[in-house]
Amino acid sequence: MPTIKRIGAAGLLLLPLLTLAQPTPRQLYPGLFEAVQLGQVYPDGKTFVDMLPTTAPAVVLAAYQKEKNRSGFDLKAFTKRYFYLPATDTALYRSNIKGGVRAHLDTLWTVLRRPAQTQVPPYSSLLPLPHPYVVPGGRFREVYYWDSYFTMLGLREAGRQDLVRDMVDNFAYLIDKLGFIPNGNRTYYLTRSQPPFFAQMVGLLAEGPDSVAVLSRYRPALAREYSYWMAGAEALKPGQADRRVVRLPGGELLNRYWDDSDQPREESYRADVEAARRTTQPLAQFYRNIRAAAASGWDFSTRWFGPDGQLGSIRTTELVPVDLNCLLLAMEQALARAHRAAGQLPQAREFEQKAQARAAAIRRYCWDAQAGWFVDYDLTQRRPATARTLAGTFPLTYGVATPEQARTIARGLESEFLKPGGLLTTTNASSQQWDAPNAWAPLQYVAIEGLRRYQQPVLANTIARRWTDLNVRVFTQTGKLLEKYNVTDLTRPAGGGEYKLQDGFGWTNGVLLKLLNEQKSQ
Repeated sequence: MPTIKRIGAAGLLLLPLLTLAQPTPRQLYPGLFEAVQLGQVYPDGKTFVDMLPTTAPAVVLAAYQKEKNRSGFDLKAFTKRYFYLPATDTALYRSNIKGGVRAHLDTLWTVLRRPAQTQVPPYSSLLPLPHPYVVPGGRFREVYYWDSYFTMLGLREAGRQDLVRDMVDNFAYLIDKLGFIPNGNRTYYLTRSQPPFFAQMVGLLAEGPDSVAVLSRYRPALAREYSYWMAGAEALKPGQADRRVVRLPGGELLNRYWDDSDQPREESYRADVEAARRTTQPLAQFYRNIRAAAASGWDFSTRWFGPDGQLGSIRTTELVPVDLNCLLLAMEQALARAHRAAGQLPQAREFEQKAQARAAAIRRYCWDAQAGWFVDYDLTQRRPATARTLAGTFPLTYGVATPEQARTIARGLESEFLKPGGLLTTTNASSQQWDAPNAWAPLQYVAIEGLRRYQQPVLANTIARRWTDLNVRVFTQTGKLLEKYNVTDLTRPAGGGEYKLQDGFGWTNGVLLKLLNEQKSQ
């Protein structure tokens, strides 16, 4: 690989060029890949796509073709001979419950940290990154986009601002090389992004006296990510959509989740193929909707489903998500601030106007006055969607809601979403992990911040206290901090999803430490 060079005023490291054409496991091992995944050789579909070959793919495939039809052929034994899964420190770590949750959190930053990788092993699905980073933990052995912002909240609280900057630089590197931030640094994630929190990450670095320099440093990356989300917008007529952008009936521009592939997800190949047997949609459309839900981070929730509430009716690309558009508004505001800091006033005003127009569009299309809630907008039905979820708190966090709307949301949160352990993700109980009775750290944090912004401190503090108490209680009982929690029945673990409950866990750790420190200072 080429030598790494440090160039430019930003001082970012440049690695061998990343491209969208980098082969994925399915492309490297045609036939073998499908046999392994559909045969469920490994219970978790993500295992095989993260494994490394012991020799070149051509050699592996030749051996497979030669051996597969022999009597007594054992596919699992074959894969064990030709592939291996790299060990991680996470799997070997054992917590010290007696040391307390704060000591546990402090240790986990080291356990979950991964070093900079200027190159990765041949034929690995992992993408190299120039700086250290923190992974969520468990089966998630790579960096994840929106997880990382909430992890960074805790890193900053722990005084590890250097690692925060490393991770922001990694994301800026990915934007520079790929034009966007993928779901995670894996080849099989190169067709989609995730909830765009890069502007907020930059904001964590831009709060001090060097804010102008920080904004200048990352303005090109912010602009390029914005271009990714808005690609195709200018050619759209009212009622049309192109990839991640839609033009509403009134001419306003908003965004949706999208994945550039219409094939089963490689990391969940068998699950997607099995689920496709229960849909009436054309397969390409179904897989696109599945992947778009993965891009949302909410994979899966009845939020994305049709009236029957089943996965087969998933219709993610037909919905304009309220939370996504609040994040795009924050990106526009960050770009306006960056241009203003650089003295580029016409560009600053342009982005300020874009943000104002987006806020007005969110209020127009996503506020359901009858339901008293911010919801997604249904492009097909041309009306607000029916699902009420914690995504409806994003307009509070990002200042979109009117004071009266915020008060209405607060009443709904207290009466319908607030449970003994915190806030439900949705009020709909299902087998999906982003539904009741489950709850997730990032959504607790967003809701708490939104309530505080609109002068609802009592409810915000109640949610924060119930959530941190639940986190600490489970840690005291198990020695683990988990990916998600059951907030209705505190004696039972969270369930649902395509894999077993994961511990680690990056964003849980970050939000917990942030909230504990806030409670300590109150």
